[in-house]
Amino acid sequence: MGRLSKENNTSVRNKLFLNRLTFIQAAFLAAILLFIVYLFCVQILDTRHFRVKAKKQHSARSFVMRGDIYDRNGIKLATDTVYYDIFARRDDYVHEPEELAKILAPILKISQYDLTEKLRQNTSMVSIKKNVDRHTRDKIAKLNLREIPMDKKSIRTYPQGTLASHVLGYYNFDADVASGVELTAQDKLESVDKAASIEMTPKGKVIYNITTDPIAVTKPLRGKDVTLTIDAAVQHVCEKELMKAIDKFHAHRGAVIVMNPRNGEILAYAVYPYFDPNNFKNASSFQIKNWTLTDVFPPGSTFKTITVASAIELGKINKYSKINDTGKIKIGWWTIKNYDYARHPNPGMIDLVYLFEHSSNVASVIVAQMMDKQEYYDILKKFGFGNKTGIDLPGESVGLLKNPNKWDSSDHATMGYGYGSSVTAIQMVSAVSALANDGVRVTPHVIKYSPEEEAKKIQRIQVMTPEHARVVTDLLTESINRGKSPIKNPSYNIAAKTGTSIKPKENGAGYTNKLYTSIVGYMPSTDPQVLIYVIVDSAQGGEIWGNTVAAPIFKDISIQIARILNLQPDKF
Repeated sequence: MGRLSKENNTSVRNKLFLNRLTFIQAAFLAAILLFIVYLFCVQILDTRHFRVKAKKQHSARSFVMRGDIYDRNGIKLATDTVYYDIFARRDDYVHEPEELAKILAPILKISQYDLTEKLRQNTSMVSIKKNVDRHTRDKIAKLNLREIPMDKKSIRTYPQGTLASHVLGYYNFDADVASGVELTAQDKLESVDKAASIEMTPKGKVIYNITTDPIAVTKPLRGKDVTLTIDAAVQHVCEKELMKAIDKFHAHRGAVIVMNPRNGEILAYAVYPYFDPNNFKNASSFQIKNWTLTDVFPPGSTFKTITVASAIELGKINKYSKINDTGKIKIGWWTIKNYDYARHPNPGMIDLVYLFEHSSNVASVIVAQMMDKQEYYDILKKFGFGNKTGIDLPGESVGLLKNPNKWDSSDHATMGYGYGSSVTAIQMVSAVSALANDGVRVTPHVIKYSPEEEAKKIQRIQVMTPEHARVVTDLLTESINRGKSPIKNPSYNIAAKTGTSIKPKENGAGYTNKLYTSIVGYMPSTDPQVLIYVIVDSAQGGEIWGNTVAAPIFKDISIQIARILNLQPDKF
């Protein structure tokens, strides 16, 4: 019985094993059949997918060049220039290194010995010379040397050198890095209607077939051109006059911004120190940075225009208002004095023209105190302080404008004459432009837009009523005409205000012994066409005031701009 039971168990196990083996064999057979079916479908029925995939592995986009950048009058400011990198491919050598060197050295203007040594290098691809011009490339191409491939590339060049360098920025083809308009307009500059795809061998040679467009192979595609609002002639004048002042006063840096307040178009944007975008790699970060967008500073007395305008708009004062100027005023622990307190210790009841003409700190404090903190803050926000202007250049700062809940009595008072907040240069341009444009602040911009683009990118914000803006303009104009300002012009009425402020330390704790000197104004003030802002950082030697440093620059620039733009005189 025991033996029979054993035999039955063995028979069951054998049967179970055979069943499993049959199942495994069937599974393997099914997998093989499925794989055969798959290969049949791929290789016979669905070849298109893999043809496309294979084609992509040896395809390349046609060479694309950036569009050009022009000033508003069609002067070319930036363009792509084609250069070639020359190589030698060892696997294709037909000539000995010595023979190749003898042929190529005179064309490439390099030593025959050095070239021979290069060509002997034990690498598959030898770099012979980079950035060769088209004329040299054509000479080599005529030799039909199959072992000498030439790679085409584009280098960004700036025909006007340093002109408007901080507007244009720079573009590095190899690293694909950019700044200025080269960055903000990058999509348009690189936009092409149709980029042709070209098939190439692993060695970089074009595969010609019936679908290959020979023009696309030989002629590079070019992106769309960009036109700026910048006027090269006005830009040149601003850079030249600014440079004169920088040299005269040994200043640290400076800037001049010229804008049409009616439409926000910037006609000139000079930022010192200048740099050459053709050699931007040799420029320091200090040279390349557009500090008028990134750095903040106390605006000083130019801010008094905003304080008076705010109070007029809020109905606290009007053009006939008189203010008791005592020459000095105590706020908390601080005593605030007029800059000319020693000569005019107690001016008494003054009008707003006198406030601007003599740049009264005390009167400005009193006007600021007429507005409560919240309403003063709210209208400053409408003027654009504490926000980006939206200019089409990268790196803009929002400035510094504390929430009114954090203002103490000193903040409230010093805000009146330009010390309670910190601004950027472009914020001052934008804010004052509203006074020149019937109370409407238009987004400043350096790119010329189509009407469709402008509707999306350019904002128009009504900061104050046209009547109140006109009152401030008239007050500023009379302060220039009635006083001894160096910017006074026999042909044009000019509405302007100078400013001088102490430069804070870089860490924000305390002040240095250096000054910011500035002036902002617009002309002809009866129909403003041009707004000019000048700022000079850390001028040295003699009396350093907005009136002595920045105002003479303004004067020279305004005279030349009036001639260039053919502005109609409004003084008769």
